Amino acid sequence: MTQGIAEVLAAEVRRRRAVLRLTQHDLAQLAGVSERFVRFVEQGKPSVQLDSLVAVLETLGLELKVTARNSQAARAAGPAAAENSPGQ
Repeated sequence: MTQGIAEVLAAEVRRRRAVLRLTQHDLAQLAGVSERFVRFVEQGKPSVQLDSLVAVLETLGLELKVTARNSQAARAAGPAAAENSPGQ
C-alpha cells in the first residue's frame, strides 16, 4: 500500500525535527507558524496551507519538489498537459 503525500510529509517532518532536536513549539517559533499548525503537519492533515508548510520545510532544511510521475500520467492528463509542459 502506498502512502499519500500528507503521510510522507508528516513522517519526514517528524523525523527531521527529531534529528534537529526541536520541539514542536521550537519549530513553530522558528518557522513563524502556530504550534497547532506543526501538529497538523505531523499528523498528516491534508488541508494544511502551502505557504505555511513551505515555511516549516525551509526551517527544517527540507524542500518540496513537484515532478512528473511518469509518461503514463502525462498521457492520462491529455493533450493540454503536453502543450503546457515546460520545455515543449
